[in-house]
Amino acid sequence: MKLYKLLQSNYETYFGTPENPISRDVIIIGQKPNCDSFLLLSKDTQTELELLNEVPTGFDFTYCQEWGLKINNDIIDKVIIDLRKKGYGSWESQLEKIYDDGIDSWKADITSVKTKYPKK
Repeated sequence: MKLYKLLQSNYETYFGTPENPISRDVIIIGQKPNCDSFLLLSKDTQTELELLNEVPTGFDFTYCQEWGLKINNDIIDKVIIDLRKKGYGSWESQLEKIYDDGIDSWKADITSVKTKYPKK
């Protein structure tokens, strides 16, 4: 997944307004304490956003605050793993999928999650 920065001044242009939202396939994982910019993850190229090679300083981690506020490249990897685990579902639901729909259907679901949340 790729790391992007979105400035607050472009937030409404990018995400729309509450009355006219724009759906985006991105995950907000951090923000500056004063909310003037945000960090996002996306598997797809986001031409409207600034692509980053590494996590800049000065951002608080917002994806899962119980993990703490420190954000770095290791945390981004942890977010991707967490998104994949949530996408796969419990092992019980995976076994049920295999039993009900067959192994090929389960493999297709797993591949879909891996495609949606690729490793770096």
